[in-house]
Amino acid sequence: MNLADGLHRPGDSPVHRLRPQAKIVALFAFTCAIAATPREAVWAFGVYALILAGLFALARVPATWVLSRSLVESPFLLLALAFPFMVDGPAVRIGILQVSEPGLWAGWNLFAKATLGVWAALLLSATTPVAGVLAGLSRLRCPEILLQITAFAIRYAHLTVAEVTQMRLARLARCDDPRFLWQAGALARSLGVVFIRSFERGERVWQAMAARGYTGRLPLEVGPAPASPLQWSAALAAPALAAGIAAWTAVPA
Repeated sequence: MNLADGLHRPGDSPVHRLRPQAKIVALFAFTCAIAATPREAVWAFGVYALILAGLFALARVPATWVLSRSLVESPFLLLALAFPFMVDGPAVRIGILQVSEPGLWAGWNLFAKATLGVWAALLLSATTPVAGVLAGLSRLRCPEILLQITAFAIRYAHLTVAEVTQMRLARLARCDDPRFLWQAGALARSLGVVFIRSFERGERVWQAMAARGYTGRLPLEVGPAPASPLQWSAALAAPALAAGIAAWTAVPA
């Protein structure tokens, strides 16, 4: 799965050395703490950002890498910017603009929680290869069939991308470069061919696996070792701090 590990940054930092199952549980707990924090506790989101920044620095992941990959949340940020103009409620003036105060809080809530959630997921992706994540989920007793579907989807994703690239180059070599709405039919037919080829490949892979005695479970050649109490303590330190902050902010003043 090396070709599918585009977000993984190999390293030997303390974060890299943590067991994947511990990091997965830590990610889940940290995200739940972020989601449970009231939107009015602006200082708490700043503390969460500082915690993640410290972990990125400990893992030796540059800030430019994090910010460039954070663009995946751009649609949510656009929605957050639209909330002050879409939500009804008391109005406030910001410069020459008059916007809704509840809309401002809703936009801030979406922006802060989405950004922190993306950063937490990027920390896991940068310090854990895809095979490690799947093995960690297996250690956490995730349903085997879901892990196998995910593993095969990741394994053959680069083949599908390569096929699409080759078909595009073939079209360009024949002076066919559909870019406009009335040329969408050519692109749709190409995607249909890719779908049929992918389906046929899946059938062939299944027949090959069945011929070799596949019984519904793939053997894990290298699985993660059980996480020691020290590993769990180190992985859950940041989520425990975040949970404490979330609990503090949830208490009425």
